[in-house]
Amino acid sequence: MSSRHQIHLLLLLSLLTLLLCLSTSSARRAPFAMRISCGARQNVHTLPTNTLWYKDFAYTGGIPFNATRTSIISPPLKTIRYFPLSEGPENCYIFNRVPKGRYSVRIFFGLVAHPNFDEEPLFDISIEGTLISSLKPGWISHDEQAFAEGIVFLTDGSASLCFHSTGHGDPAILSIEILQVDENAYKYGSDQGHGIILKTSIRLTCGTGKPKFDEDYRGDHWGGDRFWKPISTYSIGSDKEISTESSIKQASIAPNFYPEALYQSALVGTENQPELEYIMDVDPNRNYSVWLHFAEIDSSVRGVGQRVFDILINGDSVFEDVDIIKRSGDQYVALVLNTTVAVNGRTLTVTVQPKKGKAIINAVEIFEIITAESKTLADEVRALRTLKTSLALPRRFGWNGDPCIPQQHPWSGADCQFNQTTGKWVIDGLGLDNQGLRGFLPKEISKLTHLQSINLSGNSIRGHIPSSLGTISGLQSLDLSYNFLNGSIPESLGQLTSLRRLNLNGNKLSGTVPAALGGRLLHRASFNFTDNAGLCGIPGLPACGPHLTAGGKVGIAVGALLALFLLVMLLIICWKRRQNIIRAQQIAEKLPTRKQEPSLLATSNCPGTTA
Repeated sequence: MSSRHQIHLLLLLSLLTLLLCLSTSSARRAPFAMRISCGARQNVHTLPTNTLWYKDFAYTGGIPFNATRTSIISPPLKTIRYFPLSEGPENCYIFNRVPKGRYSVRIFFGLVAHPNFDEEPLFDISIEGTLISSLKPGWISHDEQAFAEGIVFLTDGSASLCFHSTGHGDPAILSIEILQVDENAYKYGSDQGHGIILKTSIRLTCGTGKPKFDEDYRGDHWGGDRFWKPISTYSIGSDKEISTESSIKQASIAPNFYPEALYQSALVGTENQPELEYIMDVDPNRNYSVWLHFAEIDSSVRGVGQRVFDILINGDSVFEDVDIIKRSGDQYVALVLNTTVAVNGRTLTVTVQPKKGKAIINAVEIFEIITAESKTLADEVRALRTLKTSLALPRRFGWNGDPCIPQQHPWSGADCQFNQTTGKWVIDGLGLDNQGLRGFLPKEISKLTHLQSINLSGNSIRGHIPSSLGTISGLQSLDLSYNFLNGSIPESLGQLTSLRRLNLNGNKLSGTVPAALGGRLLHRASFNFTDNAGLCGIPGLPACGPHLTAGGKVGIAVGALLALFLLVMLLIICWKRRQNIIRAQQIAEKLPTRKQEPSLLATSNCPGTTA
């Protein structure tokens, strides 16, 4: 081969390598996906798709146990995790290192496989602090109620899913799925922000009798593995099923990536009942996002104008003169229509009313639009969690998730207030009196900067009162009575100009009551310092004698130790000098006697030594 051909071959190989690299780099990455088998001690793969489920150890508390599935659509998993009320009314899974994006979050419920757990539990579910579902009696008998699902933006690198007891059995969770979807998935308006959660109310695949997930349809993973409930008729005798094996265009495209097979079956009206009507129960006074799916798969309808219909929701026209072929461009092409409706009653009715030909529909999706709740200030949440640990808060309190949201389930003992300035919830009161608290008060309590009242009386709290309490400028009431607090009252408490009630009685405090607090008694403030044997300095307490500050006491102690050290050193030196003199005298006595001038052999100033 000539050198010229070799050069051409090398250039061709380089070009092919470059093209391969470019195609690889431009290929779409797989979406983030995390699936959790609750209560599992090891990772699990399930058939028929060989789906990987991670064990949930180290994610949460609760008790793992064997599971009883309540629905054929539930994942075929063998374990469950349930949360007895003794562990608190709120229990959460917190997942970290979740990439920022839009996600479909789904939680499957189950039953504990034990005779003592034969009743269905009823509890609430929240995602990122927003309540999305409340289980209703009879949920175990309905496939679509075996799980709760919401589409949500996750922006802070974590995902929080909480289960709230309502007094009707212990929450029991079979599995959790956090599946990333397209950033614009189910965007229903130009002003849609990140503060919205779309709760799945229903997904229907029409004209078929078999329940399926996107995975069963071999759908794109960016679709979120949706569950489609089959419906073979809206009303017996009023419609009929049709299907096709022809391929459907424009189905699995961004941003929703619907599976093609969703459009290969449909329900159509009949000669006697040409219109189609679907009715479902909903919660009143809510907004709903409705997505309707069409494809002209009837081979007898081939051109524009052969099938035309209006779409009504609760009797109001939302789409008029819908011609599938005209809108989509051809037969066997997917068409998706979306609208938002406000529902005041308890039913939502979708009517496909034909003007020409018979009605047709392939699939229906209905979501409840939920405004995401504002969270509690992060610094205050961290401060409460530190307080939970340092005070050894009993497990029955829970204190998991967000302290203020959902508003239906705030933390017991923490009072919340919405701050209009920050747009966040803040803590303005702590009421944990007579709760068997132990431990100590951490300095981080000062991070609860919006506190107006603190009541921790009647517990077994030990240690010093943190001086940082004096920085909570709005504090009006502080009750730390009947604990085992010791040390002095911090001078910083005198800086609390709003303080009107201060109870420190029944502790082991000592020293002088700060003058700033003593003077406040003249201004109708209610302070109680009694039953502290070491306190003094204000009316009602013993008078203070000569006393030193803590620094002065330390100085005296150091001085006394130094004097003792010097005295010991002096005695050691004197003792050694005396021993040397005695030894010299003994040596002198052993020398031959000779006449010599009198001289002074030795003298000593040490006590007990003679010349």
